[in-house]
Amino acid sequence: MQLPVDIKAVIDEALDIDEARHTALSVSVYLDDSAPNDLQAHVRQAFASASPHARVSLTYLDGRPFAPFEGDDMSVIVAGLNEKVGAYAEELRAAGVPVMVVTTLPSIVFELAAQQGHPIPSGDVAAPKPPVPVLPADRRGADAAERPVEPFVLDDEAVASLDERMGGWVIETCREKRLAFALAFPFARKPLSLEAVNTTALQNAGVGLLVIIPGADLPVMTLNQAKMLLMVAAAYGEELNLERVKELAALVGGAFACRAVARQIVAFVPGLGWAVKAAIGYAGTVAMGRAAIQYYEDGATLSTLAQAVAEARDKVVRAAAGRAASTARATGAKAVAGVRERASGAAASARSVAAKRISSGKAR
Repeated sequence: MQLPVDIKAVIDEALDIDEARHTALSVSVYLDDSAPNDLQAHVRQAFASASPHARVSLTYLDGRPFAPFEGDDMSVIVAGLNEKVGAYAEELRAAGVPVMVVTTLPSIVFELAAQQGHPIPSGDVAAPKPPVPVLPADRRGADAAERPVEPFVLDDEAVASLDERMGGWVIETCREKRLAFALAFPFARKPLSLEAVNTTALQNAGVGLLVIIPGADLPVMTLNQAKMLLMVAAAYGEELNLERVKELAALVGGAFACRAVARQIVAFVPGLGWAVKAAIGYAGTVAMGRAAIQYYEDGATLSTLAQAVAEARDKVVRAAAGRAASTARATGAKAVAGVRERASGAAASARSVAAKRISSGKAR
């Protein structure tokens, strides 16, 4: 199948996953024994790596002299009620080691550190999203702003939000080795992938805004989306092989559909054509990128990815048609019907082409 993108260029520009797999990582985890046991257990498990190139050391903050290891790429303090946590974090930063303070008692940890004269930057604290307090009917409203009780309970929802915040901190702070961290520690994979999706979506929105030559945006947006898929695949430890190329074909099929809809809808709202292309470039990239992430999160098959991408694509198509139809309503019912008919036709055509490609691939 001929793709509208140079696969060699994509692979050449993609991050070298083998190099990232062999990148040495050094992490020190400091455990405050007053921290809740469930938090200590979760962080220890999160930083348990099967990679032989990741060194993770565990140290208890039990009153012995604190000595940061300057060779660390990052460090973690699992914080409870220890009044010296702020001072320890300050020592680590002074030694040039980024430090993330993980806790389920964020307000208390902040207050203790500030009282001791060693405040912790808010961006360096990773805590679960605060639970919404359940109040009796007679107290709702007046006490709605009441602070949640700490420590937060680490239920499934809290664990998911904590992992997201820890992963986001690692990806943002350790940018030079972010792919290596994602390969070594699973909680960093989804945040890295989401960053790739959001960045690519913004790039494609810019392409839609700035490229005024008809059709010139297609290879640029498609190349961006191809590299996005490979970054997501790399974050989940997948290698660049034939399966990745098939996934790329599925994604490019979605890209074609979104651009086809954009070009046809622009005919009905010529004054806002730039906005239509930018909106579809952004929304289409986000939808398909998130579909790819879900595919890897679920460990699904190629057919599932193709289906997920097609559903995400069609959702963008329907939304774009609805917005354009609303804008075109001022020009009459005929224009509205035309917009919907063209969007529906483009989506149906794309589904048919994708089905033929998948069937052809299976036959081979």
